[in-house]
Amino acid sequence: MEREVHEPEAAVRRVVEDAQRYQNDPGRFISLHAADTSVVNFVGRRVLGREVLQRAMEAALETPLANVITTVEVEDIRFVRPDVAIVAGIKHVSDEREAPVGDAPGAALPSSSGRITYVVAKERDAWRIVSAQTTPITG
Repeated sequence: MEREVHEPEAAVRRVVEDAQRYQNDPGRFISLHAADTSVVNFVGRRVLGREVLQRAMEAALETPLANVITTVEVEDIRFVRPDVAIVAGIKHVSDEREAPVGDAPGAALPSSSGRITYVVAKERDAWRIVSAQTTPITG
């Protein structure tokens, strides 16, 4: 028996789905984030702020990193307040780059999956990603 999903949870799920859908579209992807967003990527790089995130994303998409595609499987959504949710999930990574080596943008990733945690908050009329942290699953 499936549990009923209420509108705030459905809206938060849509933000996570849209972040996955728009991972190669900087304009749409960035609009899903709060102005002061904090993102820690799969290899531990922290990016602070929507503008810096957009520049980092645009630069990455000009490299072989454009061929690293991720999907997110949401495991749990918990509301700490009616306007703030913690989303826990698994990020699956498909690395379609050719022979990554060294520590350049083509370097091998530490794992093909990771645990992702989002903090999503409602700002006026839209839910936005305030924080995202991915930790590789290595064992």
